[in-house]
Amino acid sequence: MSDSEVNEPPARASLGDATVRAARLSDAEAITDLLNLPGYRAGTLRPPYQTVEEVRRRMESPEPGALNLVVTLGDTIVANGGLNRFAGRRQHVASIGMGVHDDFTGRGIGKLLLGAMVEAADDWLDIKRLELTVYTDNRVAIGLYEKFGFEREGLLRAFGFRAGEYVDAYTMGRIRP
Repeated sequence: MSDSEVNEPPARASLGDATVRAARLSDAEAITDLLNLPGYRAGTLRPPYQTVEEVRRRMESPEPGALNLVVTLGDTIVANGGLNRFAGRRQHVASIGMGVHDDFTGRGIGKLLLGAMVEAADDWLDIKRLELTVYTDNRVAIGLYEKFGFEREGLLRAFGFRAGEYVDAYTMGRIRP
């Protein structure tokens, strides 16, 4: 594999009418439904039974410099993700998180969303380093992140409590080429 293949993300998936756009307050109910799906939730630190009010409050008060995106297929929100920039001496760094609707995994939607976040970070926000955490058993997500140049940087033991047990996570990072 050449250096350019490692450092360049794959081309965006061709998904017909899929659209990446900024999340809107009017999306709060659909995003809440997404967050409460069992497969989606299993990859996050979110507890079950998120309410529309909780989600709306978070959406109304984003972190400074945050980028909150959704992917839609027609009128249906099928994924969401966020990029949160740090401040001060870490202003060149942002953390990301994302998830795809349980019924729409394996279709390139995660690739489309991650591509949009990486492009915004690299080409518009001048973010040098992206960071994330991912459960060690989420092989599909780890593979996607690695395709975009993320590298495993550490193991976080007993990182989160999920389904009655503690689970490990990797911390991963990507330095803009």
